[in-house]
Amino acid sequence: MRFLLVEDNDDLAQAIVARLSLDGHGVDRAATLDDADHFTAGAPYDLILLDLALPDGDGRQFLTRARARGIDTPVIVLTASSAVGDRVDTLDIGADDYMTKPFDFNELEARCRAILRRRGGVAQSLRQFAGFAFDPLAASLTIGAETRELRARELRLLEILLTRPGQTFSKSHLIDRLFSYDETVSDNAIEVYVGRLRRKLDGSGARLETLRGLGYRLLPE
Repeated sequence: MRFLLVEDNDDLAQAIVARLSLDGHGVDRAATLDDADHFTAGAPYDLILLDLALPDGDGRQFLTRARARGIDTPVIVLTASSAVGDRVDTLDIGADDYMTKPFDFNELEARCRAILRRRGGVAQSLRQFAGFAFDPLAASLTIGAETRELRARELRLLEILLTRPGQTFSKSHLIDRLFSYDETVSDNAIEVYVGRLRRKLDGSGARLETLRGLGYRLLPE
């Protein structure tokens, strides 16, 4: 998934980005409200982690603007304030969850997973397609009696393709979904992950097709 982290504390931001990146998520980091507005204007996100005390204002201003612009991306607020009134106000203007600093990273990851499951519905639970079973929570692919583990970006790539089987996803779209802005991505990065996923799908009834100059799509044989 692709996350936006809005946090001005460098040490905390680096720790969060490192932790979520281990799960294969692409994480863009904004340190100000202006940066956050810029990022959300340029790309869709699956989840936003939002600090409230930012150098150029209150994170609730960004949240209010985002909801007014029709951005319905789930938002988890991260803040040092534990006041009940602040939590209620933040949830009322459109936040989906609220965590008080300092927080446990395991809990943060669990809350992210819970929101993404609610957001995706059946897309986040066990999926059956063309002779294989895909469990994103276990990061596994089962073909017949054999279970194959998926690496983080293989998993995210399959999740994307399974949202719309048969639809062609361009290379640029997949790069946007799999990598963050500050990652250096080579021209053949997507080809590498497509090749790895294609090998994992070998023996199933699925075909990961390359359309030269257009992108990739997942089809039944």
